[in-house]
Amino acid sequence: MRDRIMYVLATLSAALLTWNLYKIFMILPDEKNQGAIYRIVYMHVPSIFTGFTGFFVALAASALYLITKDLKYDAFAAAVTEVSLAFASIVLATGMIWGRIIWGIWWAWDARLTTMLVCWLIYFGYVMLRRAIDEPTQRARLSAVVSVFGCVDIMIVYKSIEWWRTQHPAPVLSVRDGGGMGPGMESPIYWNWLAFMCLASILVMVRMRQESISREIDSLRRMAHAY
Repeated sequence: MRDRIMYVLATLSAALLTWNLYKIFMILPDEKNQGAIYRIVYMHVPSIFTGFTGFFVALAASALYLITKDLKYDAFAAAVTEVSLAFASIVLATGMIWGRIIWGIWWAWDARLTTMLVCWLIYFGYVMLRRAIDEPTQRARLSAVVSVFGCVDIMIVYKSIEWWRTQHPAPVLSVRDGGGMGPGMESPIYWNWLAFMCLASILVMVRMRQESISREIDSLRRMAHAY
């Protein structure tokens, strides 16, 4: 059943991405101020939506572990966090490319970029923490704490361009103060978000399978130590 769900999600994701890429590169015009490079927004924004959605799902799973002490929630949180970290890496990479063209530099210590880098480092630390601790319950408990700090930073990332007006522009999807995107230019962002969520779900299922095997190994290791 799981394999069938993965095939359905993979087909849906591939179909959405194929159609969106055709529309983005063949139908939509260049943006008046940025030219062709603005198209990177269709990877940049859906990636951050997918990554942040995953991080909050992982926070919920971590909270369920702290309440129930059931390691399956910890395994799910770990799988979702690792996949979300991959999408957060895409956010940083595409943001640097975008900045190189628009600002003329690869990196600026802008409030949004800096807080996003801190967020990435927190979740990278989450992954490293899990590699460093062998005892499952201690690993799960400390991982849940890091997940909480990570989601606090996500809120700072979200509000950063309102709290500190630095180099990063206002949200492209905002309609306040006359902002927003032209007709037909905004919808591919949400369709790509759906495609990325399907892809992320597949990757989480793969990681869950690997985590299940890892838990079996942990169980065997504890049995061996008992003898």
